[in-house]
Amino acid sequence: KTEQKIFDVRYFKNTMDSAVVLASKTSEGLPENWIFNENSRPSFSKGERILIGAAPKQMPKDTTIVDFETATLDIWHWKDPVVQPQQLTRLKNELRRTYSGVIYPGRPHEFISIANEQMPNASFSDEGNGRFVLLTSGLPYEIESQWDISQKMDTWIYDMQSRQLIEIAEPVPGRPQISPSGNFTYWWNASEKQWYAFDNINRRIINLTAEIPVNFWNEKNDTPSKPDAYGIAAWGQDDRFVLLYDAFDIWKIDPTGKQKPENITKNAGRADSITFRYINTDPDKRFIEPKDLLLLSAFDNKSKEGGFYTLKQQGKNPLVKRELDKYGYSSVKKAKNAEVFAFQKSNFSTSPDLYITRNLWKSAQKITGINPQMKDYNWGTAEMIEWTAFDGKPSQGILYKPENFDPNKKYPAMIYFYEQHSDDLYRYFSPAPSRSVINIPFFVSRGYIVFTPDIHYGVGQPGSDAYNYVVSGAEALAKNRWIDSENMAIQGQSWGGYQVAYIITRTNMFKAAGAGAPVSNMTSAYGGIRWETGRSRQYQYEQTQSRIGATMSDSLQLYIDNSPVFFANKVNTPLLIMHNDDDGAVPWYQGIEYFMSLRRLGKPVWMLQYNKEAHNLKLRRNAKDLSIRLQQFFDHYLKGAPAPVWMTRGLPAVEKGKSWGYEIDDGAAGK
Repeated sequence: KTEQKIFDVRYFKNTMDSAVVLASKTSEGLPENWIFNENSRPSFSKGERILIGAAPKQMPKDTTIVDFETATLDIWHWKDPVVQPQQLTRLKNELRRTYSGVIYPGRPHEFISIANEQMPNASFSDEGNGRFVLLTSGLPYEIESQWDISQKMDTWIYDMQSRQLIEIAEPVPGRPQISPSGNFTYWWNASEKQWYAFDNINRRIINLTAEIPVNFWNEKNDTPSKPDAYGIAAWGQDDRFVLLYDAFDIWKIDPTGKQKPENITKNAGRADSITFRYINTDPDKRFIEPKDLLLLSAFDNKSKEGGFYTLKQQGKNPLVKRELDKYGYSSVKKAKNAEVFAFQKSNFSTSPDLYITRNLWKSAQKITGINPQMKDYNWGTAEMIEWTAFDGKPSQGILYKPENFDPNKKYPAMIYFYEQHSDDLYRYFSPAPSRSVINIPFFVSRGYIVFTPDIHYGVGQPGSDAYNYVVSGAEALAKNRWIDSENMAIQGQSWGGYQVAYIITRTNMFKAAGAGAPVSNMTSAYGGIRWETGRSRQYQYEQTQSRIGATMSDSLQLYIDNSPVFFANKVNTPLLIMHNDDDGAVPWYQGIEYFMSLRRLGKPVWMLQYNKEAHNLKLRRNAKDLSIRLQQFFDHYLKGAPAPVWMTRGLPAVEKGKSWGYEIDDGAAGK
C-alpha cells in the first residue's frame, strides 16, 4: 500500500544556511516517469560533478486481491533472455538498479542522463571527472550465454564535452574497459587472441599486440573455450602507455601505435622461466609515472620458488633481483612515505608470519610468531616428484611426508587432486576443520603420505584424462618401498569428486575413495541448473571445466562414456560421498544418482548430506563433523582402525540429533 518513495537531490556546503534542491522528479533531462530513489547513491567526482543514478518508477503491487487468492509460480519462456532461476537470483539487484547520470552543482534542476535500459553499464574515467564515459550492454547476447561463455558487449563512448554518443562496435568481442584518463577504451579479443584499443578522441581502433612475436593468451588453457589473456599490469600517466603481460614478461605499449612495443623486463622472464607481475603498493595510485621504481612479484616456473624483483623504468640495469627463495610471499604493503615494505612469507612447514624490509630485501625482520605451537606437532615436508603418464607425457605432483618420516617404514597413501597443484609446492596449509577435502597437514601428521598429482586435459575425455595422470602417478608412487601399496586411497571435491567417482569405475587399486559433490551423470547434469547463480550448466560442458566440448545432442556418447553412473557395476572400492541439499554448484541429485546405483548393486557406499549446507560447508560445526568422519573412514580402510557405528549400522532418522554414530561398534569389531 506504500508506493515507492521518491527522493529529491539536495546540496549543501559550509558557507550555506541550508541545503538546496539540485534535482527532483521534474528536473530537465530526467526521462519521463523516472525518479531518484533510495538506491540512487549520489557521489562526488574528483572534480565538479555529482554522479547519481536514476531509474524508472516501479509499478506498485496490486493490493486489491488478497495473497491467498493469488497463484504463486514462475513461468519459463523459451524466449526469455535468461532462465527464470537466473532471473530470480538477480531479482534483488535488478529491483535496486539505477542508471548513471550527472548533476552539476552550478546548474540546478538539470540531469544529464547517460546510462539507460538499453545501455545499462556506465564507467566514468578520470575518477568521475573525465571527458568520456564508457557505456556497454550485453543484453542482446544473454540467451546464448546459456552455452557460450565468450564475452560480447555492445559498446559506446559518451562524450561529456559534446554530449555526443559514439558507437565503437555492436558487439565488441570482449569486455571493454576505459583507461584511467579516459583517452582509450581497451579489450581482449579472445577469438583473435589480441589486445585492442579504441582511441576515444580520434575514433579509431588499434591492434596493440599484432606486431609482437610472443603470445598474450594463456597457452596453458586446456578447456574447449577461447583462451583468456595473461592480463594488464597498469597504465602510464595520461594514458601514454599500457603495460601488458605475456606468460613471463611485461610489455610497454603505446596505445596510439606510434611507438614500437618494448619488453621492459628485457626478456629475462622468458629466458629464465620466471613469471613477473606488477605489484601496486599504493591503493590510491591510478597510473604509473616515469620516475616510479616498480615492484614485481617473481615466480620461478621450474623450481616453484617465489620472490621479488624491482624494475627501474629508465637507465641501465633496470631489472634487479631482490629475493627468490623456497617460500610463498603474499600481502605486500608499502609505507605511504617511506621505503618500508611489509609482507607475509611461508611454505608448507613454515607458518605465514609478517616481515618488514627497509632495504628492498637485503635483509628482513620477522615481526610476528603467530604459530609457536607448530613445534609440538608432527608436521611435514613437501617435495616435487615427476613421472611419465600412461600416454607418455611427463607430469609433476607434490609429495607430502611426515616430519618424522622413516624410509624403512611403510606408509598408507592419500591421493588428493583438483586440476593442477604443483605450483603450490611452497604453500602453507592451516590445520583446520575440513569444508570438503582432506586437510593435508592433518593427515600427514597422522602418519599418511599425501600426494597431489597434476592433471592435464584434452577435449572430450575428462574422465580418461584424470585416470591417465592419477593412476599412473599412483603406480609410480607405489614403486617406493616406503609406500604401502595395499593401502592407498583417493579423495576429491566437486570436479575432483567427479574424477574420483569416474576413476573407481576403471581400477580397483584403491582401498577406499571419497567424493565430494560429484557429477555422476553428465546426461542429466548437462540440462541442470547451478542454483547459486540460477544459470544453466550447459556452458561448462561445452566450453569450460567439464571439457566435453560439444552439445549433448551432437555427442551423446561422450556424455555417457564420461558418466560414472553408467559404469557403477564396475565399482568395487568403498566410497564415501558428501553431497549437500543446498549445493548451488553441483545439483544434489547427482550424488543421489550415484548412491542409489551403487546401493542397488550392493556396493559399500555412504552419503553425508549436511542439511541446508552449500557446495563447500559453511558452518564450522559441520566442518568438524566431516573431518571426524573422513578420519574415521580412511583410518578404517587404510590403517585397519575399528569402524564407527555410522559406518557399520548407519544413523536412522529417529536418532537424528540425538546420536552421531562416532563411537566404535563393538558388535562389528573384528568383522
